[in-house]
Amino acid sequence: MKKLILTLTLLISVLPLSLRAQELNCTVEINSDQVQGSNKSVFETLQTAISEYMNTNQFSSAQFATNEKIDCRLFFTIKELDGEKMTGDLQIQSSRPVYNSSYTTTLINFKDSKVEFNYQEGEPLIFNLNNMESQLTAILNFYAYLILAVDFDSFSPQGGDPYFERLAMIVQQAQSSGETGWRQFEDTKNRSAVLSAFTDQSTSSLRNLIYDYHRNGLDQMSVAADKGRAKITQSLGTLQSIYSANPMSVGLSMFKDAKLDELVNVYSKASQSERDQVYKLLLDIYPTDSERINLIKTGIDNK
Repeated sequence: MKKLILTLTLLISVLPLSLRAQELNCTVEINSDQVQGSNKSVFETLQTAISEYMNTNQFSSAQFATNEKIDCRLFFTIKELDGEKMTGDLQIQSSRPVYNSSYTTTLINFKDSKVEFNYQEGEPLIFNLNNMESQLTAILNFYAYLILAVDFDSFSPQGGDPYFERLAMIVQQAQSSGETGWRQFEDTKNRSAVLSAFTDQSTSSLRNLIYDYHRNGLDQMSVAADKGRAKITQSLGTLQSIYSANPMSVGLSMFKDAKLDELVNVYSKASQSERDQVYKLLLDIYPTDSERINLIKTGIDNK
């Protein structure tokens, strides 16, 4: 029996980490319609390489069962190809299930508009957290850890701490490379700005909002809809404090893009006073989205 246990232990220890606790269920798509030329095989190879990278590498020590993997999507739009250099944008989406329901809620819906990297057809993508192997793997690592950080934050207060620490390391490494998309104050929506939105003292309450909104709000609605919705209403007040501290914080637009349509549904059965309260709060922060926000005030049935 001891020999059998030892054998099984050894077998488990040599199994690829991806078979033991890989965290992501990631769909990868690459659109190259804007690139001139008929040779599209490099994009097919790239899509396969990124999919394997995101779905086979283990990014953390957390244990995930197959049905617990985080559903996410990377949608690349390649606009230019110059030799091995690709330029375009990347849409990142992730979601998680809501407790005791068949509903899934969007956690991240963000567009990175400054994606540049070199890729040679057939080139292996190597995972190395301690060193920056390439611009492409740095981008993939950044969003893998952002997906993990936000997901863990949505289940426990500050649960994403270890992943935000890794994000800070990735950004620091990438900034020293001089590549676009990483430099501090380069613009208000690059990867450095995304990290700052969650970690700067003035706006880090966004992480508390993520927990309160999901764990204390959405997850409670199947048991007590009014109580869960009241928690969501209370959590939205955090947006105002973030707006007061930094009205240009990318965290505000990230929350809007992930949650605004959902909020219309959340408040479809709320009292008029509650809908009016949320309508006013959101309109002050997102005045250019008045048409969608108005659906919260008038009710989804009036759409």
